[in-house]
Amino acid sequence: MIDSPAPVYCANHPGVETSLRCNNCGKPICAKCAIHTPTGYRCKECVRGQQKIFNTARWVDYLLGFFTAAILSFLASLLMSLISGIAGLLGWLIIIIASPTAGVIIAEGVRFVTRKHRSRNLFITIAAAVVAGALPVILFQLLTGSLFSLIYQGIFLFLAVPAVYTRLSGIQLKR
Repeated sequence: MIDSPAPVYCANHPGVETSLRCNNCGKPICAKCAIHTPTGYRCKECVRGQQKIFNTARWVDYLLGFFTAAILSFLASLLMSLISGIAGLLGWLIIIIASPTAGVIIAEGVRFVTRKHRSRNLFITIAAAVVAGALPVILFQLLTGSLFSLIYQGIFLFLAVPAVYTRLSGIQLKR
């Protein structure tokens, strides 16, 4: 007669029988607790611990990054308002090419100032700073009633903010 092994229960849910184990620490986990990673299933604690390694931003990085992004965005926004004076297809072509390019320049400026520190919250703060930097120019154009310039500012923000975020966070659309 062969003895069957004793049932294993989830470390977080003692009433749930499981056969899964975290491939990092070996703790038994149920399907609700398991997080699928490229290297296998892990418990939430191990995934959280691994993410802390990648979050290297300090409080000063938020300040430096915000002000750098806001100033660069303000300058780029002023440039976009000058481009709005170019009528026709050439103006549209320039704004469509210049906006993501400005986003990359802003992202690289922030990356230089923050010494390549990383954090998801830092990336969101920088994206908000790009919008905040463009607000003075947008408000001025609202007061002057320049509708065409407002459209250009909208295109600038629509293309620059995702460019900044993806450049800083390292999101790859293609591999």
